[in-house]
Amino acid sequence: MALLFCLTPFVSSPIALVIGFLLASFSLVPTELPIASFTKKLLSYSIIGLGFGIHFDQALAVTSDGIGLIIATILGTLVIGMMIAKAIKLERTTAYLIASGTAICGGSAIAAVAPAIKAKDEQIGLALATVFVLNSLALFIFPVIGHAIGLDQHTFGTWAAIAIHDTSSVVGAASAYGEEALTTATTLKLARALWIIPVALVSAVIFSRGNGEEGKSKLVIPYFIFWYCAAIAFSDFFPQFEVVYQGIFAIAKQALVVCLFLIGCSISVSKLKSAGAKPLLFGVTLWVLISTTSLGWLLLN
Repeated sequence: MALLFCLTPFVSSPIALVIGFLLASFSLVPTELPIASFTKKLLSYSIIGLGFGIHFDQALAVTSDGIGLIIATILGTLVIGMMIAKAIKLERTTAYLIASGTAICGGSAIAAVAPAIKAKDEQIGLALATVFVLNSLALFIFPVIGHAIGLDQHTFGTWAAIAIHDTSSVVGAASAYGEEALTTATTLKLARALWIIPVALVSAVIFSRGNGEEGKSKLVIPYFIFWYCAAIAFSDFFPQFEVVYQGIFAIAKQALVVCLFLIGCSISVSKLKSAGAKPLLFGVTLWVLISTTSLGWLLLN
């Protein structure tokens, strides 16, 4: 019943994750179901479907300054994030998922990177929970800060696209600020989302070291990323099927909601307690760092 409810448009990704988490916490999830394997496959198919919603030309139409800042913040977030994780002794895979979500586009980036680095469901759940909490805060905090310091529409849109995790919260915060802010934020966010592709591929190479049996290194190639690229290219070359692409994109987004419900079913209060406060502390630290740094750069330029 809960799974069917997640197929409706009334359930967002954070709500689906919470529903699954509550069911798991009250031991209402059948343990014999192959949830982990099914979730990973559905995640891959969802990411491929999301590719039909990205317009390559629109993403590349942003200014050179915006692209430069996006590249710098993505690389900086990943590198600094892993340094912070090592300093506070946070488990590597969870830290990398949170850093990827912070650097690119929240839950979608985590969903794309997770199978590439063979992340476990509880690691994915912790990363998603951390990002969703910060995402919800950003939706309300960013417009308040923007008005308080007098950011213009373009600057706020750029800042929102860089410092807020998920597209939904970026759009929500920017639309509350103004029409120009919304246009800027949406365009830059699309360009930022394209970095899912190289980050997932590089991540597969990095995490393949030492993952093989008997000392052999086994490279886990995330083939779904190539299909994701193909979806973007196909929709760009054949725009006459835009209605079909919109349908596929909508289905993919809803499938991603179901994935988050299933991931929520794999975590519980006991698992969160065993992880401690480190994931949230790490996520907050990294988020504050990228938010303040990008805002400072924008104000100075």
